[in-house]
Amino acid sequence: MAKEMFIEKSITINKDVHEVYEFLKETKHQDQFSVWNMKDPNMKKTYAGTDGTQGFVYAWDSKDKNTGAGEQETKNIIEDTRIDYEVRFKRPMKNIGKSSFITDKVHNNISSVTWTFACPTKFPMSLFSPIFKKILGKQIDQSLQNLKALLESK
Repeated sequence: MAKEMFIEKSITINKDVHEVYEFLKETKHQDQFSVWNMKDPNMKKTYAGTDGTQGFVYAWDSKDKNTGAGEQETKNIIEDTRIDYEVRFKRPMKNIGKSSFITDKVHNNISSVTWTFACPTKFPMSLFSPIFKKILGKQIDQSLQNLKALLESK
């Protein structure tokens, strides 16, 4: 079984790459497109640092068993190109993953956004990795569709 689960999903958005990047850079904007952030409107959220900068930490705590609790720290920012995160899950399962938004200019006012997610999988959870990968892949796809609709409506 694989020791790491890796998911990569992409979408094109009819907006300038800088505009897309600037929106993604602020973690609080994930409340408007991420299926996980939108799942529980009563989720407790805390923030530490300056949003859109390296070191910013967003933490969540939800009574919804599928949302759970954890925190996401902005680890690296490359202007108009990528934002890297460390995601520390506390509940329902403890794990540390890495996630990125990678933005690229496709053409004038057309951009691509690639969302990656990787985390270690240990036995016996590694047996369920293909199922988790399929579920998470669909959720990332839906979040990217939400992002596209949101940005193209502005």
